[in-house]
Amino acid sequence: MNNEPVLQTRGLKRSFTQGETTIEVLRGVDLTIMPGEIVALLGPSGSGKSTLLQAVGLLEGGFEGSIRIGGKEAAQLDSAGRTEVRRDRLGFIYQFHHLLPDFNALENVVLPQMIHGAIRADADRRAEHLLTALGLGARLTHRPSQLSGGEQQRVAVARALANKPMLVLADEPTGNLDEATADKVLAEFLALVRDQGSAALVATHNERLAARMDRVLRLHEGHLE
Repeated sequence: MNNEPVLQTRGLKRSFTQGETTIEVLRGVDLTIMPGEIVALLGPSGSGKSTLLQAVGLLEGGFEGSIRIGGKEAAQLDSAGRTEVRRDRLGFIYQFHHLLPDFNALENVVLPQMIHGAIRADADRRAEHLLTALGLGARLTHRPSQLSGGEQQRVAVARALANKPMLVLADEPTGNLDEATADKVLAEFLALVRDQGSAALVATHNERLAARMDRVLRLHEGHLE
């Protein structure tokens, strides 16, 4: 069994300057996520959840501290190194789906696999498997504009899982959905993540949804509780 953390941060800090005022958003975050673990990150709007996800997702600079992904120190990597880690080890889901409008559901899930080096036929099979598992087997050739909000977010889930990342980072992944649809999409997401053995860090303000995950962390005044 692999006892190496999928994600480990130590002393992670991030501050922003507005005029003469410095706002400390992250004040030394220590976080460890193990393989296969699904962790909820709770906190009200403005608490820094998205900032923390951007840090561990290597999407922005300006952070202090250590970020280890799969045992590899990633905080000080150059742009090419960060891109490689994001491509090979991470999956991302956002509140808004960010699907490519000119491509259908299947193609939106195939493309990240092709960028990763997959053979087209294998990428097609993987995409169809994920989309079917998410209830979209009859919608493979529909473009995003032809899909409901819940269906679009399911495609985004399939895209994030397409390359079997070791860690999925989800920022309010059901925030734009009604309660019933959010429940279904989250249940499908959790089932797929657990089935393929990925870990996940899911930012949400919804206590009820957070309770369905393996562990709940709360971000308060820049620290995890």
